[in-house]
Amino acid sequence: MKYAIILGDGMSDWKIPELKDKTCLEAAKTPYLDKIAPLSEVGLCKTVPDALKPGSDVANMSVLGFDPEKYYTGRSPLEAVSMGIALKDTDVTVRCNLVTLSDEEDYAEKTMLDYSAGDVSTEEAEELIACLKESFDGDGFTLYSGISYRHCLVAADGKTGNRLTPPHDITDKKIGAYLPEGVCGEVYLDFMKRSYALLKDHPVNIRRISAGKKPANSVWLWGEGTKPALENFKKMRGLKGGIISAVDLIKGIGMLADMKIIEVDGATGNYETNFDGKAETAANELIGGLDFVYIHIEAPDECGHHGDYAHKVYAIEKIDGVVKKLAERLTDDGEEFAILVCPDHPTPCACKTHVSEPVPYLLYTNVKSLSNGAARYTEAEAERCGAYVAQGHKLIEKLFAL
Repeated sequence: MKYAIILGDGMSDWKIPELKDKTCLEAAKTPYLDKIAPLSEVGLCKTVPDALKPGSDVANMSVLGFDPEKYYTGRSPLEAVSMGIALKDTDVTVRCNLVTLSDEEDYAEKTMLDYSAGDVSTEEAEELIACLKESFDGDGFTLYSGISYRHCLVAADGKTGNRLTPPHDITDKKIGAYLPEGVCGEVYLDFMKRSYALLKDHPVNIRRISAGKKPANSVWLWGEGTKPALENFKKMRGLKGGIISAVDLIKGIGMLADMKIIEVDGATGNYETNFDGKAETAANELIGGLDFVYIHIEAPDECGHHGDYAHKVYAIEKIDGVVKKLAERLTDDGEEFAILVCPDHPTPCACKTHVSEPVPYLLYTNVKSLSNGAARYTEAEAERCGAYVAQGHKLIEKLFAL
């Protein structure tokens, strides 16, 4: 048996007036999911424990079968691992977003205009981070360049316990009430203020503004954590597993679990990603010897954070194509397989951030019918059918039991 999870990050939503009071899943044209839903188990799963915040770190760890209440030590160290940063047990890592802030003179009066600085390119970001490193590195701190707007600050012998707010939680809000607080709060705030002074007139941003793009004019620090440890996935599940994702966070989880990290050309983490390439690569890996592939697709989450319901619907329709292509490739090869389709958490377009509500899942196999009466794969159908998994890290056990 071959297994796959197709994770549409942030895919579930609330009803949207502009979509005739439908959710994005309900509005999307998903002919393949419509075809297999009546043969599948469709239900709800609580992926985020009550004690934790609904981040993609917690929720993806949960869907991959790792109890976040046991394993979670913060978001940024998971990304640091994927970036190749060698962490000591005493290091504290902090996620460093390049963001777009408004131009009020008083930093606290600025507004968070874009948590991703208009999806600044990796090449532009490298220039900006190189500029900041000259000022930031030293006194135990080291700044590392990542992908697009996602970067990492490491504090040697650092301290946790700070209040650091995710920037995607405060889109269009004045930042004064959300500035860093705690033992390192003043230090982190100083970094952020200095970054604005260094970046606001940087040549990269002058070019971006001239081209009608948003400037990456500040860093925003959040997601602190310490070096984590996950169990070996193969030893834990008895299966050879792989990860397909454009996002350092997800790759980091896979690396810590000793899973194969599978690269796909054109995988970007937004709605222009290489959907077909992810499906083809996953099929090749499963046919070629892996037992399980986790296909992480970031696009719906990015669209939700921007309130972009039209492209979120588009991304869901492309995910339907990923499920179809993977299933047909495995069928043509004569494989028995089981597929789990789900989000990690909802990212409603109305609030532009994550919420902790249970997510809809679809569990399908070509071996037998799992029908529990679903007509489609939607939030409403998942609730109506009645299946419920109260602990997210146990959802994967339903998949592997087939």
